[in-house]
Formats: sequence, C-alpha cells, structure tokens
Amino acid sequence: MQLDQLDPSMWQLLQAENRRQQDTLTLIPSENHTSSAVLRALSSVLSDKYAEGYPGKRYYPGNEIADQVETLTRDRAKAAFKVPCVNVQPYSGSPANLAIYSAVLEPGQTIMGLNLLDGGHLTHGWKFSMTSKFWHSLPYHMTADGRIDLDEVRRLAKEHKPGIIICGGTAIPRAIPFKEFAEIADEVGAYLLADISHIAGLIVGEQHQSPVDFAHLVMTTTHKTLRGPRGAMIMVTEKGLAKNAELGEKIDKAIIPGLQGGPHLNTIAGIGVALHEAMQTEFKAYAQQIVENAKTLAQELQAQGFKLISGGTDNHLILMDLSYTGIGRGTFLDPALEQIGLCANRNTIPNDPSSPFYPSGLRLGTPAATTRGLKAPEMKQIADWITQTASHIKGWQLPEDKTARLALIKDFKARLKTDSWYTGLNSEVKQFCQRFPIPGLET
Repeated sequence: MQLDQLDPSMWQLLQAENRRQQDTLTLIPSENHTSSAVLRALSSVLSDKYAEGYPGKRYYPGNEIADQVETLTRDRAKAAFKVPCVNVQPYSGSPANLAIYSAVLEPGQTIMGLNLLDGGHLTHGWKFSMTSKFWHSLPYHMTADGRIDLDEVRRLAKEHKPGIIICGGTAIPRAIPFKEFAEIADEVGAYLLADISHIAGLIVGEQHQSPVDFAHLVMTTTHKTLRGPRGAMIMVTEKGLAKNAELGEKIDKAIIPGLQGGPHLNTIAGIGVALHEAMQTEFKAYAQQIVENAKTLAQELQAQGFKLISGGTDNHLILMDLSYTGIGRGTFLDPALEQIGLCANRNTIPNDPSSPFYPSGLRLGTPAATTRGLKAPEMKQIADWITQTASHIKGWQLPEDKTARLALIKDFKARLKTDSWYTGLNSEVKQFCQRFPIPGLET
C-alpha cells in the first residue's frame, strides 16, 4: 500500500515539507539538497538490515551484500580524499569527534579547538558539551579581523601540551591554515584533527586546500558541501599512521564497540552514491560555482553597506556582523528573512557584544542555492532582498532587561505574521524559486 493511502497524515506532512523547500531558498551553509539517487539509496531495503561490526567481521548473518556496500563506500572515500583508512559508520559529526578523542586520548587530557562563539563547534570542547567534561578543553579564538589567532594557538599549545588540536568549525569564512596548524601540533607532539565538515565538497572539488598532508586525522560530515546524506566519516592519513601504526584500528574500535551499535547501511549507501557524484567532472564545476556565488553575495552585501567578518569569504560561507546597528540584530533578521522565504541563521560573531541567545550576526551559505542552479545575477537579487528586510526592521532594538527582551521578541514574531509588507517579497521569492526547482524533489 502506498504511503498516501496507508498514512495520509504523514504523507501530507511530507508533501508540505516538499512544498516548503521548493518555495523557499535555503541559505544555511550547513544544508544542501541531495540528488534523487542519494534519496533512493536512503529509502532502500538496506534500512531493514543490521550489520554490527565491519566487513567480513559481522555479528549477524546475511551481510554479504552489506559488506560490499560498505567496502565500496570506503574505497570511494579513500579515492576521493586520498587517504589509506576510512570509517564510514559514524551516525553524525558529533559522535565521530567523540570517537576520535576516545581513540587517541585518556580522560582528562587537554584538547584545543576553536571557541564556539568564535565559530567553533560544540564538540570541539564547548563548556556545555560532554567533550569538555571527559577532557580538559582549552579553546583558542579569532582575532579582531576575523582570522584564527595562530599566535594564541601556538602559545597555548606550548604551555599546555594538548593531546589533540582541532582545526575547523562552523562559521569560518576564510581558508583554514592547515600547514600552520600542523607545525604547531608537530612541535608539541599533539595529534592534529581537521574537521572539514563544512568544506569537504570544496576539497574534493579542488576549491580548498586538503588537510590530508598535514593532519593525522580528518573528520567530515557527509552533507553540507559534499551534498550527501546526514552522516559522517573518519579518515586516518599516512601521517597519522606514521605517528601511530594502529590508529586505524583504534578508530574502528572507538566506533564499535566503543560508541555505536549497528551502522545505518542505507546512509552508508547514500554516502557512497554522493562520493561517486563528487568524483565526476561536473562536481568540480559545482564546487567552483559555490565559491563564486559566495564571493559575489559577499561583495553585493558589502556594496549595500553591510559589514562582514574578515571582510569577505574564501569558501561557501559568509558571516555578517550586524552589531553596528545594535546588539543581537541576528535575532531579528533571521525570522524576518524566513518570513519572506529566505532561510539563513542567526549566529554569534567573534567578541559578540550580545549573548549566544541573542546573537549579533547572521550566517549565510551558498551550497543549496548553487545546487538549484543560482549564479551571480541571483546572488545580487538575494543581497537586495536582505537589504530591504534589514531596512524594514531597523526600528526594532534589543533592550538590556532580560524580561523586556522576551516580551519584545514575542511581539516581534507576532507582528511578522500580520505585517503585510512581507507578503509582497514572499511572493517574489516564491516566484523566483519556481525558476530554480530543487533537483531530486517532486514538483
């Protein structure tokens, strides 16, 4: 029985999400649209199979095909990233990072990652993450001009001798200096982990330097710029094996039996399909267009008078600094843009004068828009819509009093629903999106 007949309520929700995605434009840099081939793998019969263990060493019978699926995906990852060892079983980036720390560190050892509020990730040692409860977290920061403070990284590393240094993050608009990080890590004897979750597709597409020659370990999620399903991979480099010949086995054991049970074979198959797509010549052009679109959008926003962290971008990501118009401005611009059909996300900026709950920045990205076929002229239109929206809400300012803040934000969101000004732009965005349907989704 078809889903629409078996469960009409769920079918209607899925159709509604389909329409929402088609009628709005995703500008969140960590989101993308997978192909119909990847979606087909995700919804395949592999969803029904348990495969605890690894190829040739499963705990359940009936895994002959599963072994071939996982081996094929691993081989494709090795070829795409030019590494000797890959584990494709992590459910997502967070457990993947946890597995890496578990494999190479003892509890209580020091880890160094970019501070969350400067653009790092929760699992790089943020104070509320379990990674800072099992290990001693020593964060480093961005400089005032939005660059990684390598002088601070070197000073802290020399003083505290961390077991692992993590480079990468969630809101870094500039190229990650892998070579400089490697020099620091090698000097103090630390493992270097490159978290390339945001830029993996750009690396495969030759639009960002690869960390493979510099890092001992590489972790990436498999969506974002790689345009695959929601999963993750852990890679061990030749440099990593030279430091510890058992590093590959340690990673495998940290995943299972250390942290996970049965892998999600349908996701692994989807990753395999996405890797196959990423190794085609067309993907390089796609990755190049992502960067070109981001740079065009950044230039247009600056031309409209907006301030950007680091003054621009080298990759797929733009971080707008709205603090000069008032604190916590991302709290207003994020939902206002969603009301017209543009989905970006509020984000902290380095040295944010507000709080993480009311951040002063807005994070934008071009992977999903590029998947839909948008190019430079469309980036100019997006910048214009953002400018109009920011101007419309400029009178809303965040009060100092916390109780007053809650009341004002509630009032602001209520007015979004009743302000007819948004209706016209929402119609424009919807018509615009109809010109660029999402590949892989039903129209």
